[in-house]
Amino acid sequence: MTGEGLPEPAPALSHWDAPDRRDGRGYLMHPRIELAVDVALATGRPLLLRGEPGSGKSSLAAHIALTKEWRYYEQVVTSRTQGRDLLWTYDHVRRLGDAQVRRPGSELDDDLYVTPGPLWWAFDPVSAAGRSGQPRVDPWAEVNETRRQHSAVVLIDEIDKADPDMPNSLLVPLGSNRFTVQETGEEVTRQVSAGGAEPGRHLVIITTNEERELPQAFLRRCVVLKLDDPGRDRLVEIAAKHFTTAVGTFTSADRALAEELADALLETRTHAREKGLRPPSTAEFLDALRACKELAIDTGHPDWAELKKLTLLKPQQPEA
Repeated sequence: MTGEGLPEPAPALSHWDAPDRRDGRGYLMHPRIELAVDVALATGRPLLLRGEPGSGKSSLAAHIALTKEWRYYEQVVTSRTQGRDLLWTYDHVRRLGDAQVRRPGSELDDDLYVTPGPLWWAFDPVSAAGRSGQPRVDPWAEVNETRRQHSAVVLIDEIDKADPDMPNSLLVPLGSNRFTVQETGEEVTRQVSAGGAEPGRHLVIITTNEERELPQAFLRRCVVLKLDDPGRDRLVEIAAKHFTTAVGTFTSADRALAEELADALLETRTHAREKGLRPPSTAEFLDALRACKELAIDTGHPDWAELKKLTLLKPQQPEA
């Protein structure tokens, strides 16, 4: 109990308590990825990351934003996501309800029913925040509070989940860096500087698990990078980066265990592909390593075969 007779606050979760990290701290860059990011920034085009689920595609955006101290926004796409949701949404239902109860002669302010999407916040955080009397809250305010005002990273995650027309609906705003809010007529333009401030930069990172083919017109307007499956040495270095960031140490014993697990994963990956199954991912490799460390199990332990089934050999359907 505290001195005021209130219960002690629950302890904050550590990095170790969150297996799916979204802060970008545990990401290990590769020269190919660094070059792709540089090309996307130089051309002003979105960076489309292709690869298997669990290959680290979604983590890159938060890592870039963290290391560059740029603002960060994300949108996880579902089958119901429309392209306009990344720009703004408009609450027609609430407006209709307000219209039915408004006083005769009074006018409704359409701006009250607009909610900026991640691209609006990235392009122009000032206009996204709204007027002084009607402020809007940055959904990533806590993360972005100390970051550079005029540079941002936007993650559009799993775009292949959306309707096929959705990617093409983003071509104009992503290509022109501007769009108009239909209900209010407000024009939003990407801001590049403020007075003598450092010029702003913006990076849009889009991921796909390739569950659905993307339109060719959309692909032509992206810098496209396929993330290859990491080999043994890179798997071990990914593990070292991940666990050093999470718990502060990665011992020689941890490295030896990671090497054993990397060999097991590569063998499992080969067998899975021979059977037409999805191969285990880097994320599943890290899960297996985490479980082995927590439970003191190595590849020679009696429980290893069962742990391997639980983490690397999950029930799955043959690949299409």
